[in-house]
Amino acid sequence: MNRRTALGIGILGVAALSSFGTALNPFGSRAYAADYPSWDDVQAAKANETAKAAEITNIQNLIAGLEAEVAAKQQLAKQAGDEFYAAQQEFFVAAWRADELQRQADEQAAAADDAATKAGRVAAQLYRNGGDDTSMELFFSGSAAGADDLLTRLGTMDKLVERNQDLYAQAVTARDSAQSLSDQAAVQRTERDRLQKIAEEKMIAAQQAAEAAQAALDAQNAKKGELEAQLAALQDTTARTIAEYQEGERIRKEAEEKARREAEEKARRDAEAASGGGGGGGGGGGAVVGSGWARPSSGWQSSGYGWRASQCGSQGCASTFHAGVDLAAGCGAGIYAASAGRVVYAGYNGGYGNYVKIDHGGGIGTGYGHIRNGGIFVGVGQWVSAGQLIASEGNTGRSFGCHCHFEVYVNGGTVNPVPFMAARGISV
Repeated sequence: MNRRTALGIGILGVAALSSFGTALNPFGSRAYAADYPSWDDVQAAKANETAKAAEITNIQNLIAGLEAEVAAKQQLAKQAGDEFYAAQQEFFVAAWRADELQRQADEQAAAADDAATKAGRVAAQLYRNGGDDTSMELFFSGSAAGADDLLTRLGTMDKLVERNQDLYAQAVTARDSAQSLSDQAAVQRTERDRLQKIAEEKMIAAQQAAEAAQAALDAQNAKKGELEAQLAALQDTTARTIAEYQEGERIRKEAEEKARREAEEKARRDAEAASGGGGGGGGGGGAVVGSGWARPSSGWQSSGYGWRASQCGSQGCASTFHAGVDLAAGCGAGIYAASAGRVVYAGYNGGYGNYVKIDHGGGIGTGYGHIRNGGIFVGVGQWVSAGQLIASEGNTGRSFGCHCHFEVYVNGGTVNPVPFMAARGISV
């Protein structure tokens, strides 16, 4: 057994122990470099049956090792994407709760101010209608009519005093409620910030895992075809030469690359054509208005922002807190960058399926979910323009029909995209 054969067989052992190895370095490269055979090695092995058999085993193991590594990295990427999604959703809900508690606190504080202001007005009225002058006038009154008049005035004062006490009590209650809610909001903001940090860490880990999986797939694509051609050459009993196999491999690779380019171009054309028709009354996707913002899809709004009943299916259950709006223009329809910015995530994200996130600066970001497989047209770190085609609609993740799930982020948390985009001249 030569060195390549030993390494080839060793690949299967490494793949079987991948769960142990990845615990130490889940997204790192292999600790070894596979010793791939050259065509000269294949030619030499063909001359000897023993060498040929060993080389066949070696190549078969190398192919299996490539496939096993891709599968392992893709599984890690899926796990990391699921963890990112879960952490992201927890953060979104915590951020919403913090904002809601603060809104309620502000509402109670305003109620306390209003009650206190009314109490002050009543107190001023009491001061005008009562006091020492009224008491002295009642004391020195010599007529029943004068006394009756003053008793009536005093009765009015009693009602004013009672009203003032009620207003004061309302003010105190609202003030205490405002303080309690404000304290709860502060605690919730601390929890929100903790969860935001976790979500950001999970996003980075998921992106690294996705890149590792893609690198493994690229390595497989780069070597598997040649290894299979070499294996066929070794196993072939005809008189065909190595040169013929090499030429056939060259032609095959060129054809695959041409088909890939044509498929990508067709996907782009299909996406733009699907969006150009308006998508059921949603408006033109990708058209940039004076604010520098664009509608991310031409689709109609099929689901709004906020709490909702969860829908379940074979792919799992949708979230009960819907952190964005769904725009349905149809399978393959174009998805466009809502504004200029830098792509900070592009890949699998749990319930969102395939997902792209763009940072627009100033604490503003946008997210696009349920992209079809193979429908992400941008990469992490890439700068995109407003209205640029970045993806095409699909039905990935916990989705129930092709659409684009569109989110808007302000300082990390989600906001309702409808008023946010309306303020920028876009209807969604």
